[in-house]
Amino acid sequence: MSYDFNAGEVFEMAVQIEKNGAAFYRKAASLQENKANKEFLESIARMEDRHQSGFEEMKVAVSDMEKSQTVFDPQEELVSYLKAMADAHGGEGNPDVADQLTGEETMAQVIETAIGLEKESILFYIGLKDIVPAKLGRSKIDEIIEEEKKHVAQLSGFLKKAQK
Repeated sequence: MSYDFNAGEVFEMAVQIEKNGAAFYRKAASLQENKANKEFLESIARMEDRHQSGFEEMKVAVSDMEKSQTVFDPQEELVSYLKAMADAHGGEGNPDVADQLTGEETMAQVIETAIGLEKESILFYIGLKDIVPAKLGRSKIDEIIEEEKKHVAQLSGFLKKAQK
């Protein structure tokens, strides 16, 4: 039996992934002794907060059809399931990655890790797009993918600065 997602559900996961991404940067910032590095990572965490807000706004803009439920959910457990999927997908949304930070990482290593996580998130969304029917907002997933690509580009620019 297959399960189709709708755009509203994917945006719900995107919001959680951004929350977890912000937590990653805040944890990395808390481990920094260098004030400039700490402030830089905190600024990236705030950027993730803005991305989260953007995805929340996109979710609100989804049509009723694009957020219509595809499964019977009498216990209203779907949101918990979506959160678990977001936490476990392996990309920037994986809270375990923040727990692996030791404080010994260079700024370049932190940003390289972040770029890798963003790329994994893009692959996650590409996979999800395949199971969102067109009538349930498949095209909306492209908006998330484009935002994640922008994150990779931004982080790549930061990485170049960190390597100097």
